[in-house]
Amino acid sequence: MKLLRYGDFRKEKPAVLLPDGKAVDVSAQIRDYDADFFEGGGLARLKEVVAKAPVVDLQGKRLGSPVARPYKVLGIGLNYADHAKESGMPIPAEPVLFMKASNTVVGPNDDVLIPPGSGKTDWEVELGVVIGKTARYLDDKAKALDYVA
Repeated sequence: MKLLRYGDFRKEKPAVLLPDGKAVDVSAQIRDYDADFFEGGGLARLKEVVAKAPVVDLQGKRLGSPVARPYKVLGIGLNYADHAKESGMPIPAEPVLFMKASNTVVGPNDDVLIPPGSGKTDWEVELGVVIGKTARYLDDKAKALDYVA
């Protein structure tokens, strides 16, 4: 089961891509895939909704960002030794963290808006992780994965 959103920009509807390749529209039961959805147990509720949701034909429809209005977008740079080498940079001793504006998350075929005067734009992402609920100062590192949706 994969989350997706389809429709016009800023009017996307939540849907689910099933393992058999069919998509179902869950917008009658799920408002959107936003922070409230993940924090409020939306994934568990979604599993109940999917079986009754109508099939939707995505042919010719725009796919949006799978997550609506992400709270925060953090990136980790040079996270692979090969990436550091190809960039001509040393392997960092600690993760290189950077932030992106949440409105930079777009659909797979949307235009990437590059600011005027930008000298270098990196579009590559190897992995995206959705943090499903707020976590601060956890006592046990092993519990961190309990917060990943």
